[in-house]
Amino acid sequence: MREHHVSVSRTARYFTLGEPIREVWFVLHGYGQLAARFLKSFTLLDDGGRLVVAPEALSRFYMDPANREKVGASWMTREDRLNEIADYVRYLDAVSGEVLGRLDRRAVRVHVLGFSQGTATASRWATFGTPRVDRLVLWGGEVPPDLDLAAARERLASLDLVLVAGSRDELYTPKVLARDEERLRAAGIAYRVIRFEGGHEIDDAVLRQIGG
Repeated sequence: MREHHVSVSRTARYFTLGEPIREVWFVLHGYGQLAARFLKSFTLLDDGGRLVVAPEALSRFYMDPANREKVGASWMTREDRLNEIADYVRYLDAVSGEVLGRLDRRAVRVHVLGFSQGTATASRWATFGTPRVDRLVLWGGEVPPDLDLAAARERLASLDLVLVAGSRDELYTPKVLARDEERLRAAGIAYRVIRFEGGHEIDDAVLRQIGG
């Protein structure tokens, strides 16, 4: 048995909120979420000067195969993972190219926020993708352990890197956060941490703080 690969064209979707006067935010959802629902968590950013863009991961599935009411999406699995990573980096490059291509890039700041599983996606896109990112927010999820931070240092050190962790987050625990901090310090990448009282969720007060 031999494994083969073929590149195909497919249709992906993304949702937007607001107008790009001074900032564009790309927000990447977590495992099992859909972009439209996730985007509702960012309505407070819609102040007349920001465009919030929520791309949807390419792999959709039924959350409960026995009850096909709820559909979710995933950025990748461990199966054929390198090709899936390359695919979503190209996909996000295409989305950002369409969005930013209509703007004066010098007039807007670009923020990338990844939540939960989306933090790995955001980290890799900020490192390997085409657009220049001004701020990278990793919320409730780790820097991917296999990301070579020494190789990523030039890109990540040039942006404002923010780690956000809830006190009751059962996935992004203090132990995982400490491991991320140790790796970033060792690589010489500056960052800051925002902690809040809450769980694995987007917190409005923190979002206002970051967006302020």
